[in-house]
Amino acid sequence: MPDLYIIAGPNGAGKTTASFTMLPQIFNVREFVNADEIARGLSPFNPESVSFEAGRIMLQRINQLVATRKTFAFETTLSTRFYVRLIEQCRDEGYKIHLIFLWLNSPELAIERVKSRVAKGGHNIPEEVITRRYLKGLQNFVNLFMPICDEWMVADNSDEKPQTVSKGCGVNIDSVMQTDVWNKILEHGKD
Repeated sequence: MPDLYIIAGPNGAGKTTASFTMLPQIFNVREFVNADEIARGLSPFNPESVSFEAGRIMLQRINQLVATRKTFAFETTLSTRFYVRLIEQCRDEGYKIHLIFLWLNSPELAIERVKSRVAKGGHNIPEEVITRRYLKGLQNFVNLFMPICDEWMVADNSDEKPQTVSKGCGVNIDSVMQTDVWNKILEHGKD
């Protein structure tokens, strides 16, 4: 059975950084489809200018991987409903769906993380977009994505070392390690 790993969380949560370690070393995933990395390959000095083209290439690659039933991963802020259909398609094709949500304790921390990334030569995202994605991503995680995943895990990545918050399968919550954080996520996740 092939696996789909979704690395999710707000901008600045460390999705790409975590993916480069956890996907190959922990989950033995060799296919990581990342629109930001594709954009950097297309235009290293101005990746924002080719973001639409990078997204198109990303979707083409995902379709190829699904058609050949390969295990793969991608990252997302979950700020839109777009990937719901892809996940449902993958489930229909026999994929096991795993979602790892890297949480930050505030939109302000997400903004600071992005500023730090930009100072190191990374890509920028407007503050209002970061804030909107932060809130919508939490809502979509709780209401749309959690229920359709075979396994999910939330990790608080606000500090140096990520801390596991909760784990579950679909709507079933298997364990909560940080009750206060989990309750905050659920509260923000309300529509």
